[in-house]
Amino acid sequence: MQLTKVETAAAPAALGPYSQAVKAGDFLYCSGQVPLDAETGELVAGGIEEQTGQSLKNLKYVLAAAGVDFNAVVKTTIYLTNLEDFAVVNEIYGSFCGAVAPARATVEVSALPKGALVEIDAVAYLGE
Repeated sequence: MQLTKVETAAAPAALGPYSQAVKAGDFLYCSGQVPLDAETGELVAGGIEEQTGQSLKNLKYVLAAAGVDFNAVVKTTIYLTNLEDFAVVNEIYGSFCGAVAPARATVEVSALPKGALVEIDAVAYLGE
């Protein structure tokens, strides 16, 4: 199976030795997106609402670089530094979901890169 790196300048550059996404067969594996501004490399201003929106926009840009959108997403994982933000994140996340909401896990973690409050990764189906 051939692996293909997917990159876009519209989303923040990787903070380490990983790809924004990798195509493997009929699937696209998107690395976690934190709420960084692609131009400045800094966290967006604001709280959980702004950070969730930016993380999802960054993910949208990575998906678009592979030629798909949120309708192709089959699985996501949301990482939160405070699980009490779940309801707010859930509402914003729901506005990005495709016709069929993906399978999902949401977990609380002790810390995220650059002090982010949220990180979201995804797996998308590229076939048919």
